Amino acid sequence: MKEPISASFNHGQAGGILAKLLAVLCLFAFCGLFYLARGPILRFVGENWVIEDSLERSDAIIVLSDDNFYADRATRAADLYRHAMAPVVVASGRRLRPYAGIAELMVHDLAERGIPKDKIEAFAQTADNTKEEAQALVQLVLKKKWRSVIVVTSNYHTRRSRYIFRHVFPASIRVLLASAPDGDFDPQTWWQHRKSIKELTREMAGFVVAIWELSGRAPARPETQAVVELNAPIPPLIVWTFTKHPTFATPHSSLLSLSGVLCSLF
Repeated sequence: MKEPISASFNHGQAGGILAKLLAVLCLFAFCGLFYLARGPILRFVGENWVIEDSLERSDAIIVLSDDNFYADRATRAADLYRHAMAPVVVASGRRLRPYAGIAELMVHDLAERGIPKDKIEAFAQTADNTKEEAQALVQLVLKKKWRSVIVVTSNYHTRRSRYIFRHVFPASIRVLLASAPDGDFDPQTWWQHRKSIKELTREMAGFVVAIWELSGRAPARPETQAVVELNAPIPPLIVWTFTKHPTFATPHSSLLSLSGVLCSLF
C-alpha cells in the first residue's frame, strides 16, 4: 500500500528542517571554535604579514616617507648605518609646502640618532602612495648609479613595499626590505588595538590595489628571495587570484571602480 502523498511531503519537509538545523549548529560550532582560537590565528596572520629580507651590505639605505611619531623608521635606519650596512642614508619625504616637507623632519630624526648630516640625503617627492614613491626613488637610484639598496619601512608596511619595489625597480638593482618595529603595531597583539586593526586592514587593501596596478609587470627579482620571517600563504593566493583567475585576468569595470576607490584611500 502506498504512503499518502501528504505524509511523504511531511517527511521530506521534516528532513529539510533537520538539515538546516544541523547546518546552523555547525556554523555556530565553527564560530565558537574560531572565537576560542582567535588569539593564535590572528597572531599567525600578524607575524606572517611582517617580513624582512636577509640583509647584506648595500650602496644606500632608503627610509620611506611618513615615519611615525616615535621615528621608528629613522631608528632602524640609524642602527643599520652603525652596523656599516651602507655608507649613505636617503630620507624620502613628501613635500608639505614649496619650502619644506617631511624629508627635512626625517633628516633631523636621523641626525639625532647619530648619523652625520653629510651622510644623509634629503629626497623630497610628491608621491601619494608607495608605488609613486618607488617610481620617484628609482630615478634617484639610477642617477646615483647605486646597484643595491636597503629599504626601511614600518613592520606592517614591509610586505606591500617589497612587492611594489621589486616590480618598479629594474632587475639590475638589488632591493632588500628592512622592518622597523612600530610602536603602534605589535604583530602578536594587533587585533586588540583599534589603530593596529586599521593599519593592517589598510595594508591588505593596499596590497590588493598594488597587485591590480602592477599585475601586467613581471617582478624584477623573484619573490622567493630568503626572508627572516616565514612567508604567509595568503599573499601568493591573492596574487594568483588577481592575475591568473579568469574573473580578474582581463579589465573589468567593477574592479576598476573598486581599485579607484581603494587607491583614493592610500
